[in-house]
Amino acid sequence: MIRFSRKSWIVRLWFWFKRGVLAVIGLWLAGIILFAFLPVPFSAVMVERQLGAWLSGDFGYVAHSDWVAMDDIAPSMALAVMAAEDQKFPDHWGFDVAAIEKAISHNEKRPTRIRGASTLSQQTAKNLFLWDGRSWVRKGLEVGLTAGIELVWTKRRILTVYLNIVEFGDGIFGVEAAAQHFFHKPASRLTASEAALLAAVLPNPHRFKAGAPSGYVVQRQQWIMRQMRQLGGEGFLKANDLK
Repeated sequence: MIRFSRKSWIVRLWFWFKRGVLAVIGLWLAGIILFAFLPVPFSAVMVERQLGAWLSGDFGYVAHSDWVAMDDIAPSMALAVMAAEDQKFPDHWGFDVAAIEKAISHNEKRPTRIRGASTLSQQTAKNLFLWDGRSWVRKGLEVGLTAGIELVWTKRRILTVYLNIVEFGDGIFGVEAAAQHFFHKPASRLTASEAALLAAVLPNPHRFKAGAPSGYVVQRQQWIMRQMRQLGGEGFLKANDLK
């Protein structure tokens, strides 16, 4: 009988751990390259939600999205998510340093009410390749993946992928699925008001409901619409080659 010492087991485990890490990195790199031009069939967060539902015994839950090109998404939707989540999106390289500094200052003063500063690029990287939740490990990986997609993808492509995989409600991923579910129309026909309402729930689509908006969600919708006008409306998209 062959016996392995404790040291040999540690060496073997370390060997396979390194190979696993390299394999994951390889998959991420392949994903960044392939999804620069191919539709995204599903995201890591979608898989996480689906597995979580099955493990909890909810076999009726189905995480789904319907991929659409940017030309098939109403311009007001792209404008709404930038107005709500990342107004400096056309100009930064994946990270809004000023917003990060403000978030750090706020979180130090009010640790019970954590404020984030993730850009649309960071959210796209996290949703597509990583898991939900807060941790320094995930944040570190997110930084590297964000830099990767900013290097390889255009801003228009990042926005297209984001709009197709972002979560709008239980099992509802992507703007086409959201438009069909909440307004019974394709994403190409969303009005500015409807787009702003969808964008209003993005901070927490499990707490905020586009189908039954609270007073806070309605107020946020109105604020987003004002921001959309102040940015310059669809002219802002044309000027930044995002339409």
